[in-house]
Amino acid sequence: MKIAVDAMGGDFAPREIVAGAVAAAEEYGLQIILVGTEKVVRKELSRLNYHGNNVSLLDAPDTINMGDGVMSLRRKSKSSIFLGAELVKKGEAQAFVSMGNTAAVTYISKKVLGSLEGIEKPGLALLIPTLEGVSLLIDVGASANCQPQHLLQFAIMGKVFMETALNRKNPTVALMSIGEEKNKGNELTLKSYERLQASGLNFIGNIEGKDIYSGEADIIVSDGFTGNVALKVSEGVVETMLILARHEVTKNIWAKIGFLLLKHHLKKIYKKIDYSEYGGAHLLGVNGICIIGHGRSNKKAVKNAIRIGKEVVLEKLQDKIREEMARYACVQGEVRL
Repeated sequence: MKIAVDAMGGDFAPREIVAGAVAAAEEYGLQIILVGTEKVVRKELSRLNYHGNNVSLLDAPDTINMGDGVMSLRRKSKSSIFLGAELVKKGEAQAFVSMGNTAAVTYISKKVLGSLEGIEKPGLALLIPTLEGVSLLIDVGASANCQPQHLLQFAIMGKVFMETALNRKNPTVALMSIGEEKNKGNELTLKSYERLQASGLNFIGNIEGKDIYSGEADIIVSDGFTGNVALKVSEGVVETMLILARHEVTKNIWAKIGFLLLKHHLKKIYKKIDYSEYGGAHLLGVNGICIIGHGRSNKKAVKNAIRIGKEVVLEKLQDKIREEMARYACVQGEVRL
C-alpha cells in the first residue's frame, strides 16, 4: 500500500513529518511517498540516516502559506498538497496525509478528488476522548456554511465510519445545539433536527457543548464553524489546566510528593486526551482517502495519522459510504438529502 504524505505541512515540518513518515514505513510496512521540496526532504532523510526502500520522494516546488486565499491556491498546482491529492486521484497512492492548512487541504482535496455521489460538502470527522471511550465529532472545520441536508449527510457518513472503524452497530447520533430541547437553537439546528429525526438514524436529539465529552452520543453532528470553535476551546482548556497544574506542583513539598504519587495515573489520563494518539481527522465526503492532522503534530502524531490512513483503506470506508448514501437515496425517494 502506498500513502502520500505532505512533507511541508505543519508547524514542525519537514523534520517531524519526515521522521513520522519513516517510522510509519518501517513499523507498518508501507510505501510512503514524501511530497515536498526535494532538497529539504532529502536533508531530513539524511539526518535520520535512512537508506531503506519504503520511502520515495516527489518534488513539489510551490509553497502554500497559512494566509493564502483561493486564487493563490489555484495558481500553486505544484504544491505538496496539490500533488499529494493528485497521487490519490491517479491511483498512485491509496491515501493522502497532511498536517498543513486545514482550509487549503480541504479546498484542494475537493477540487482535485471531487465529491462522493450524494455528498455536497465534505465533513472533517475527528475521534475525541470521552468518559465512555471515544465519540466522533463531525464537522470540525471543513464546511463552515452548512444547510440542514449537509448535517444529515455528515451524520450518515459518521454512522458508516463508526460501524466500520469501531464496530459500533447502529451508533447514536446527536446534534450540537445550545439546549437539549428540540425547539432550542438557530434556524440551521432547528431544521437539521427535523431532518435527523425523520432520517431513520439512531438520533437521540440535541446535545450541549458541555456534554460533548460525556460519551452520551457516538456521533455528534455540527456545522464546521461551530465544531471547530468547540474543538479549539477544548484544546485551550486542556492546555491551560496542564499549565496551572504544573505551577501548583512547584509551590510546596507536599504538592510535589502528591504529584509523584499520582504521576503514573496522570500519564494515563494525558494519553487519553493527547491529540497525537489520535493522529488526525478524516475528510469524509471527498472521492479519496484524506487525513488531516493537527498543525502542531510531532513524529508520533504523524505516524498515527498514517496508520489511520492505512486502516480506512483496508476497511474500504469509501465504498461503504457510497453504498450507504445510495441506500438512503432510495429510502428517501424524492426527498433531497
